Amino acid sequence: MQSQIQQLNFEASESFARKMDEQDSLKHFREKFYIPKQSSGEDVLYFTGNSLGLQPKQTRDYVEQELKDWETLGVEGHFAAKNPWMPYHEILTEKMAKIVGAKPIETVVMNALTVNLHLLMISFYRPTSARYKIVIEAGAFPSDQYAVKSQLKFHGFDVEKSLIELTPREGETILRTEDILKSIEENADSIALILLGGVNYYTGQKFDFEKITKAGHKAGAVVGFDLAHAAGNVELKLHDWNADFAAWCTYKYLNSGPGGIGGVFVHERHSEKFDLPRLAGWWGHDKETRFLMDDEFVPIKGAEGWQLSNQPIFLLASLRASLDIFEEAGMKNMVEKSRKLTGYLEFLLNEIHDERISVITPSDENQTMSQAANPKSVENQSAAEKTSAPKKLSFKEKTRV
Repeated sequence: MQSQIQQLNFEASESFARKMDEQDSLKHFREKFYIPKQSSGEDVLYFTGNSLGLQPKQTRDYVEQELKDWETLGVEGHFAAKNPWMPYHEILTEKMAKIVGAKPIETVVMNALTVNLHLLMISFYRPTSARYKIVIEAGAFPSDQYAVKSQLKFHGFDVEKSLIELTPREGETILRTEDILKSIEENADSIALILLGGVNYYTGQKFDFEKITKAGHKAGAVVGFDLAHAAGNVELKLHDWNADFAAWCTYKYLNSGPGGIGGVFVHERHSEKFDLPRLAGWWGHDKETRFLMDDEFVPIKGAEGWQLSNQPIFLLASLRASLDIFEEAGMKNMVEKSRKLTGYLEFLLNEIHDERISVITPSDENQTMSQAANPKSVENQSAAEKTSAPKKLSFKEKTRV
């Protein structure tokens, strides 16, 4: 990691690591999470928060509260529960909005990530005979590729001719921002949608949201982001960056649990564009008239208008337990710590001096997050080694070791 991280004068010693732990203002947050145990009874070294975050200790209490209210109140829990179920998702809105740098009107938790991407593309991918191409990064997470390609096919376009995949220069592993912007400019007349992973799941590269969004809009395209590996991991400013939309999961860096609920951002400027096509459902209908049961859909202003079904309370309760911790810790503090952790991991990897190890995650702190990716070397490996070698190491400050 460059800049101020380099000034820490890292040392490859346990004493240095313990000293850093003692100086860590967030160290007590470790006690707020359950950490799996080894057979010896010691904590595992948990480097897989990029796949599934650990469970906050207060999750069980939050979920059991809703189970108890269901047990004792039945249907009345929608209005009489300790945390009434009808507006339960609204409890999470402001805290989630802070994490992604959005206004509350721009944010809602609902569904799952790829479902939300499809719902948003229904509204924001509006191809014409001249402007129909979609831009993604080559090597995007497979679900993004499936979603984008299926949208192209759904609209009757040839994937080979309609999908622009951004690739690094020969011999390089990450995308240069200038190359992304050049590709957008060269295809300005034909691009309908730019949909990038805010942080690439494999390399750990964080893209320049603001520059890409500005270039996309200049070209006349809509710009959206998949924040699966960004939300809760890097500081985001979606409103200020002027992105049109974004979607993310919460079971990775946001610790909501396996299969946790997703999140959606729709910029405020689209909040009253009720002529945008969308798939409608009754939870996206105007709250004041929802239970009049009229057959004409009247969408809620803002991101909530993209909701379909009533919210899954137990999933919301699980996410709420984590968001309360994020609120207490503060994203700026967490990002600062993750940079130190990632910088130290990169330092230790470089100290090994083994040709089988190379860090492909950018060292520039403006292009990285709490990850250090190591492409596995396949030369001179047995089949077992090829299948067992880790592709990357990833961790976050809440589950630090």
